[in-house]
Amino acid sequence: MIPLNLRDIAEITGGAQHGEDVLVDSSVVTDSREAERGSLYVARVGEHADGHDFVPAARAAGAVAVLGQRTVDDGPTVVVPDVQEAFAALARGVVDRSPQLTVIGITGSSGKTTTKDLLASVLRPVAETVAPIGSYNSEVGVPLTVCQVTPTTRYLVAEMGADGVGHIAYLTRIAPPRIGIVLNVGQAHLGGFGSVEAIARTKAEMVEALPADGLAVLNADDPRVLAMREQTTARVQTVGRAATADLRATDVELDDLGRGSFTATTPAGTADVRLRLLGEHHVGNALAVMAAGLELGLPLDQIAGALSEAMPASRWRMELHDLPDDITLVNDAYNANPDSMRAALRALVRMGEGGRRTVAVLGPMLELGDISRAEHEAVGRLAVESGIRRVVVVGDEAEGILAGAEGAGATADTATWVADADAAQDLLERERRAGDVILLKASRNSGLRFLGDRIVADGDSTHTEGAR
Repeated sequence: MIPLNLRDIAEITGGAQHGEDVLVDSSVVTDSREAERGSLYVARVGEHADGHDFVPAARAAGAVAVLGQRTVDDGPTVVVPDVQEAFAALARGVVDRSPQLTVIGITGSSGKTTTKDLLASVLRPVAETVAPIGSYNSEVGVPLTVCQVTPTTRYLVAEMGADGVGHIAYLTRIAPPRIGIVLNVGQAHLGGFGSVEAIARTKAEMVEALPADGLAVLNADDPRVLAMREQTTARVQTVGRAATADLRATDVELDDLGRGSFTATTPAGTADVRLRLLGEHHVGNALAVMAAGLELGLPLDQIAGALSEAMPASRWRMELHDLPDDITLVNDAYNANPDSMRAALRALVRMGEGGRRTVAVLGPMLELGDISRAEHEAVGRLAVESGIRRVVVVGDEAEGILAGAEGAGATADTATWVADADAAQDLLERERRAGDVILLKASRNSGLRFLGDRIVADGDSTHTEGAR
């Protein structure tokens, strides 16, 4: 991070300094196990653990200072009334002390992490870029991301998620974007929002936060996103396959693994892109990255080339594994909502078009509220109607998928419910056939992502690629 003395941290956060004025010149961490020499340890108080209990471990690992709500020892500490608000203020202080920094914010109901990874792959060859691996998109993840900024960082790619109105606005106050990307409005976290309209209002908080000289990148193929052009004072560029899009994809084709290629028509000319990521939905994500890259002054050919070379960075997002006996495993079990489920099933169908047997191992989609049962049943119907040969439903919360599959004509031989990931593994071991294409898709608490890791370890896969 940017080196700061303890007195600087106290001033930024409005806290009280205790102990000597040490220099924090390494990482900022909320996990004591990640502390290193020169770190600041943020002692957050959560539902199940009090970070203050781990202050001794953080100091033993090298942390030189603590940000907390009380002192634990005589070591250097900044004491604040609310650790989360102080942490957010500290991150904003880092941004304010970084005049060289351009912040690009990304939000959407799905695709945020992969779009962040794609944009990072385009920007890193140009200048120092902060865009951490994984989904650091919460009130904790965004400050952790910002605090990775150094005096030489030029670009910060901030993924911003939400499970309630006002959350994106809160994150944009921590890391004010000059470029804001809105990918889509779907039903993720609908239980917390109450309606899709509330989700749209929340995603629009991204473009409302942009300065007049900033740029809003909006998905022209999503009417709710396109309507956000009226909610920002920034310039707007639309991306998508619609004929009216400012950056448009034409001649979209998929290879036998469901990886998209297309011709991009942009204000800077045309370029061909051949993605290495599984799923047609990545075409729109790539267009959003192209819009951001062009705004930052990168040549179109350079952007297209970087997108075509980009490999997956974050785990459990349409990971592709080749197993013995010509079996292909797709591990997309980090997260799931109705939109991402449909995208994953479409990709599975495409991969089976050469005559290979398709197997969908599907767990629950969480936080859908009152529509949960109906959406799970819709997934089951879609799987059967799409021609997927074998459906394995995992866990009580996903039982609606089986009901939907049976309603679409599935039999006990084609659709089965099992209790958990271990039972799913046993079933797959009994039924797996040479040439199968197996998809694992669920919200991360189902354990299916780790089932995928076990299958790969047991099967000694030859390579891994592809991410959602």
